[in-house]
Amino acid sequence: CQASANKPVLTLFTKKPCPLCDEAKEVLEPYKRRFILQEVDITLPENSAWYDKYKYDIPVFHLNGKFLMKHRVDIQKFEDRLRKMELQSD
Repeated sequence: CQASANKPVLTLFTKKPCPLCDEAKEVLEPYKRRFILQEVDITLPENSAWYDKYKYDIPVFHLNGKFLMKHRVDIQKFEDRLRKMELQSD
């Protein structure tokens, strides 16, 4: 399927429990067909660098490997960036 190959990857840096992360995922729910969600548990030993960087800031989102937003979903910023990526991949 060609479409899924071009979908942007939204990386969520999270840990359990994270009520703000759950809330953020709910906000993003209507958009979920337009991106691939990848969750990174910062408490895992292999993710210690992310833990050091983001332990006080989760949820943190990266879009295609670039920092996008933290603490809360900025839906306007997310939509703008997502739309730009979709236009570039066409």
